[in-house]
Amino acid sequence: MRTLMRVLCAVVAGAGLVVGAGSPAGAGGVSLAPEADLAYHGYVSMADGRVDVRLTPRNHGPSAVTDATVRLRWSVALADRQSLPGGCARADARAVVCRTGELAADGLGEEIRLAVRLRGAPAEVMLEFETVWGGGAVDGNRANDRQRVLVLDTGDSYVF
Repeated sequence: MRTLMRVLCAVVAGAGLVVGAGSPAGAGGVSLAPEADLAYHGYVSMADGRVDVRLTPRNHGPSAVTDATVRLRWSVALADRQSLPGGCARADARAVVCRTGELAADGLGEEIRLAVRLRGAPAEVMLEFETVWGGGAVDGNRANDRQRVLVLDTGDSYVF
């Protein structure tokens, strides 16, 4: 009977979370989730199939974010073997996800640096960035946390 009660309590609590999750506002129309505006700026270059990326996450606020995740997706497949920095992991054949760490309201995060090898040596690649998890915060301005950069195999830096 005790086990059944625990299961029922867990189901009821879970149902409450699901019901509450569909409504961004609580009683009186006040938002229950913190609000943050995440953006990414930096530069990217490519030479001989190696892409170097440096990006700095920024939180325009108004609330701090304990952690967030940014996805970097290339238009071509990555080489099978990669050496990624701590906080970054391979997501699929063309993508890597990286933690931003804590982002103070109206503050900059730590610079994320990574170098990846592409499969082959393409003349150009499209690199897309986007937030895939905002630490539970609501981002009302999704336009500045999604970017696309065309990178040519010239060794030149492209700023975003």
